Amino acid sequence: MMSLDALAGVLRVQPGAPRPAALSGQRPDWAARLAVGRPAQSLPDLLGAVFSLCSHAHRLCARAAVDAAQGRNAPLPDTLRGETLREHLRRILLDWPALLTAGPSAEAPRALAACPVLREGASTDNMADWMQHHLLGVAPTQWLAAFERAPQQAFADWRDAGQTWLARRLRDSAALADAPLAAAPPLQVHASDTGLRSLAAAMKQDPAFTRRPRIDGACAETGCWTRLADSALARSASDRFAARLAELVRLALPGGEGRLRSGRIALAPGEGLAWAEMARGLLVHHVLLDGHGDDARIAACHVLAPTEWNFDVDGAVAAALEKLDPAAPDCARRVELLMAAYDPCVRYEVAGVREAAHA
Repeated sequence: MMSLDALAGVLRVQPGAPRPAALSGQRPDWAARLAVGRPAQSLPDLLGAVFSLCSHAHRLCARAAVDAAQGRNAPLPDTLRGETLREHLRRILLDWPALLTAGPSAEAPRALAACPVLREGASTDNMADWMQHHLLGVAPTQWLAAFERAPQQAFADWRDAGQTWLARRLRDSAALADAPLAAAPPLQVHASDTGLRSLAAAMKQDPAFTRRPRIDGACAETGCWTRLADSALARSASDRFAARLAELVRLALPGGEGRLRSGRIALAPGEGLAWAEMARGLLVHHVLLDGHGDDARIAACHVLAPTEWNFDVDGAVAAALEKLDPAAPDCARRVELLMAAYDPCVRYEVAGVREAAHA
């Protein structure tokens, strides 16, 4: 029986090592392995099960890619806003308390239990009050207005003076999280059909492309700071934490629908591509079909997820790891903050640093 790590993949992190040793390990390409030969209409359920952490976005993209390949123009389901909002909340309420500072948080579990959109009969009706009381300490509209005027300064001002558990935790890690990080160009290939067609051609030409993607021969990075609607300059882990928090606020407030973009392209008869802005960044699905209608089967399936961009052996995270000093007493914390900022969807292990294993 295969281990969980063999099934899901694991990243191996070695701070201070030159690339590609600084960051290695790839996820198995289960989409390509499992989808071929299956009925086209089964693809959304298959990929939703394989990529369980972000199943809603994979189901949406798989359905849209198959529809595009079959020449259908069925409306895309409106699931991105709610599911992405919930994913941001899970990361902030479950992961951040432990990652930002050592020790448990009593306030985060209370916030989690009280969150309207994480309870049965989920609704955003009371999210403004919940965010003010449990996360921000000020009215969300006021917080967002300040952030949109001057993102980095507003976030720092709120963090440094705020009295909520989240502000305090972010403040505790600020000295390390504010340090500049190497960055790759923002992935915005979905800004034009031309860019998406070029991406599809690369995936068709090279079966290994989804494991080591490139745009114009270079790495790129993707996240909630590279959105088409409101991309932001991200120079540090703090900037990326701020972008996630700001997107949570935007999605929770009235008018949050439509902020996350998605789309599809019929590339040729039997060939389609779909994309969606999801919690971790841009997701792309490309399919080739054999046959027509209900008899169509998958001839090829390529899935390009945010983790493959951000955690490439030559990408932004690898470049930041390469510059760390494994002997420094704060190295383990810097690694945790870096990984939390980019948020891989697989487990990672750290070599050569105290407190070196983390899930």
